[in-house]
Amino acid sequence: MIRARDIMTQQVITVSPQTDITEAARVLLQHRINGMPVVDEHGELVGIICQSDLVTLQKKIRLPSVFTLLDSFIPVRSTKAIDKEMSKIAATTVAQAMTPRPITINPETGLDEIASLMVEKNFHTLPVVEAGKLVGVVGKRDVLATLTPARQDE
Repeated sequence: MIRARDIMTQQVITVSPQTDITEAARVLLQHRINGMPVVDEHGELVGIICQSDLVTLQKKIRLPSVFTLLDSFIPVRSTKAIDKEMSKIAATTVAQAMTPRPITINPETGLDEIASLMVEKNFHTLPVVEAGKLVGVVGKRDVLATLTPARQDE
């Protein structure tokens, strides 16, 4: 059975929470990757930043629908959800746009579980953590590569 350790990228490209959004976008584009782990000054995984997080910066603000009751306006969406959306749209650093505490896998996680997480949770990038340390990353491209026969010259 194929496991994360067999397909993961070990030379992981990371950013810090303080990295500017434009720099994070440049790194993603330059390396042609969908997402990358965010690590703190101690090398601990604190989040993940993906292209979709950065695309959010370009979207329109959805004003909440309201209904009236006894001359009061009551929003249909919670103000907490609206505040979260507003802060993501206004993000200037990775910390403000990233997904904190991402789902992780370990080196022994099987390909079937990796694929299930990616499909069911719509994840494109999964950090691989062993003994609390980031040791790799598995992306959709890594999973797709398992469908093609290995090249003889590798």
